[in-house]
Amino acid sequence: MALVLTYGTFDLLHVGHVNLLRRARALGDRLAVGLSSDAFNALKRKHATQSYADREAVLRAIRYVDEVFPEDTWEQKAADIRRLGAAILVMGSDWEGHFDHLSGHCHVRYLPRTENISSSQLKAEIRRGPPTAAVDAAPLPRLPRLAHAGPR
Repeated sequence: MALVLTYGTFDLLHVGHVNLLRRARALGDRLAVGLSSDAFNALKRKHATQSYADREAVLRAIRYVDEVFPEDTWEQKAADIRRLGAAILVMGSDWEGHFDHLSGHCHVRYLPRTENISSSQLKAEIRRGPPTAAVDAAPLPRLPRLAHAGPR
């Protein structure tokens, strides 16, 4: 039974996350996710909009995910691979080359990101607010009143 391991913050879960998790799970029999803790995100100078507990609850609800545990340091990955018996470490292609040093512990794969979607992009769009569109100022037409027929 091959265990696949991946890591991330998984904030503002979107289709890119789901695609990564689905493709990672398809590489093995089980998928474990090291979810960046709030303290680790602070060390990385990254701010998640949702707490660890909320992000964990969302990940656990995804059918591709079999296990979730906290990621507290960059260095824990090798120990996690040994502890879990992971056969494959999967990361997004934006991390290409960063984890090659772990290839002595397991196979390392970088999967392509889903184009045109990221949590950072979503956060920026939310901050900008909805797009302003020209709205027709004409009033809505009034609906005719229905006559009340009384009791039957």
